[in-house]
Amino acid sequence: MRRERINSSEGPAPAGPYSHAIRDDNYVFVTSQLGIDPATGRLVDGGTAAQARQAMKNLSAVIQAAGSSLDKVVKTSVFLVDMGDYSTVDGIYAEFFSDARPARSTIQVGGLPLGALVGIDAVAVAS
Repeated sequence: MRRERINSSEGPAPAGPYSHAIRDDNYVFVTSQLGIDPATGRLVDGGTAAQARQAMKNLSAVIQAAGSSLDKVVKTSVFLVDMGDYSTVDGIYAEFFSDARPARSTIQVGGLPLGALVGIDAVAVAS
């Protein structure tokens, strides 16, 4: 099995000893992406909606760097600090996954790095 680390220059730099993603022969496993602006390294302003949109952009950039795409995502996990933000994040999520909607788990967490409000990870089929 071929295993390759993926780091995208289009996504925010990893904040620790991990890769943006790992690609093997069949799948791309993407680390949870936050609403960090890759240019500044800071969370975007605008609350949960803005962070969710940026997290999805970052997720897409990493998946594309691995040679796959959002339409090949088979599973995601959404991590929310406040489950009251579910419908807000759900609407933004649907903008990015309008046709091929992957399986998804949504989990409320006690906190996320940098004080983020939402994080999203994914597994995609490798192209």
